[in-house]
Amino acid sequence: MNGQTFRSAIFIAAIFGLYLATAMLVPAMVDLYYSNDDWKVFALSAFFIGAGSLAAAMSTRGNPAPFSKRLGFLVVNFLWMTLSICGAIPLYLSSLGIGFVDALFESVSAVTTTGSTVISGLDHLAPGILIWRSLLQWIGGIGIVALGLLVLPFLRVGGFSYFRMESSDTNEKPFARFAVFVRAFFAIYFGLTATCAVLYGTFGMGLFDAVNHAMTTMATGGFSTRDASFGAFAQSLPLLWTSTIFMTIAGMPFSVLILFMARGRLDALRDPQIIAYLVIIACATLMITIYLRLGNEESFGYAISHAAFNIVSIITTTGYASADYTQWGPFMVAIAFFLTFLGGCSGSTSGGIKTYRIVIISSAVRAGVRRLIYPHGIHNIRYGTVTVDPEMVRSVFLFICSYLFLWVVGGVALAATGLDLETSISGSITALANVGPGIGDIIGPAGNFAILSDPAKVILSILMLMGRLEILVMLVLFSPLFWRD
Repeated sequence: MNGQTFRSAIFIAAIFGLYLATAMLVPAMVDLYYSNDDWKVFALSAFFIGAGSLAAAMSTRGNPAPFSKRLGFLVVNFLWMTLSICGAIPLYLSSLGIGFVDALFESVSAVTTTGSTVISGLDHLAPGILIWRSLLQWIGGIGIVALGLLVLPFLRVGGFSYFRMESSDTNEKPFARFAVFVRAFFAIYFGLTATCAVLYGTFGMGLFDAVNHAMTTMATGGFSTRDASFGAFAQSLPLLWTSTIFMTIAGMPFSVLILFMARGRLDALRDPQIIAYLVIIACATLMITIYLRLGNEESFGYAISHAAFNIVSIITTTGYASADYTQWGPFMVAIAFFLTFLGGCSGSTSGGIKTYRIVIISSAVRAGVRRLIYPHGIHNIRYGTVTVDPEMVRSVFLFICSYLFLWVVGGVALAATGLDLETSISGSITALANVGPGIGDIIGPAGNFAILSDPAKVILSILMLMGRLEILVMLVLFSPLFWRD
């Protein structure tokens, strides 16, 4: 490993640590406003993390290493580790009284926008801690979009070929200048968050609840200020539909949102993965609506509102719950379990396998069937009107195989800690897909991860990070070849 490359990666992570230390002043000011003593914890954490980051930046500054794939992999991993560890420090030192493993689990869940939590009593929790959890998710959402649209394309992991062949990006780059793209992204991300908060407030949420839920909605993170999650507001159908709409938007590729909102490109919305994503949501919502209407004899308004909300929450890996949907019956449990794997679109804040991979796999299966019938014909794998190159197909199959393998390994590892099969299997996939709640009484929509053992929480934290970093980005660090010159 070139020492300059390693030093440059540490320098970038240290600079990011300075920004994170500055962000800690937000919960400090909130706690100070509400006369909560935890403001001192956030202020001191900001000071010491800022000082440590500044010292690391000063000691590693110099001529930066040329950007390479190796540097890219290091930077991505270092940034997420920095965010996870630094985010945990004020939680550990605060009045919560939790151990460091619990604090780290909560922080990792936040920055990966998973939404699993070990904290209970949220309704009466210090406001600074609540805003810090939401802010970590919101920052994590920014990093996820940057990872999916800017970093992974360069590293040829996950979205690289997709980004090149995207229907809205086939003939010309949507933004030739990086700075223009960044400004457009931040304007839309800020704007959607602010609009969501305003609508939440308009339809009955208090200001503090509205701001917190707007941040975690756009980050598709799912952290709430209430133990009942969004169920605390489930009596308001306008609130449920507002959240459903913004979760759906957040699950779309931000490159397409930028082309549509900033350039007025309506053709961008014809992206095959967006069509597939919306069709899956519509079909699943329709099935659950009919199931609730006929099987549980719920009113149509209740059935479609709660079905749409919870289906979108699962698919976008947000993790909100308007009710304990596992009590709706085995059909809903089965639908929720399989939707956990999917995720939203590439370049969005959601996790999971991602819809564009589902589109490519479906096309590959169709081409394979045609090849069996007409073995001498030419059967291309297509993404919309674009032919998918073999490298992209290989990348998709490699990711899905790795994804399923890690799911099984994670489930077995969790079972080894003493958890039952249902909790182990659902816990592994919900962490890897960054969804949040699992299935069962322990970690289901009405449950909590607090009673799990420390080894189980460590396993889940690793799975959350691996799922968020598209698995291979983190696995590459374990290869001896990566560290050789």
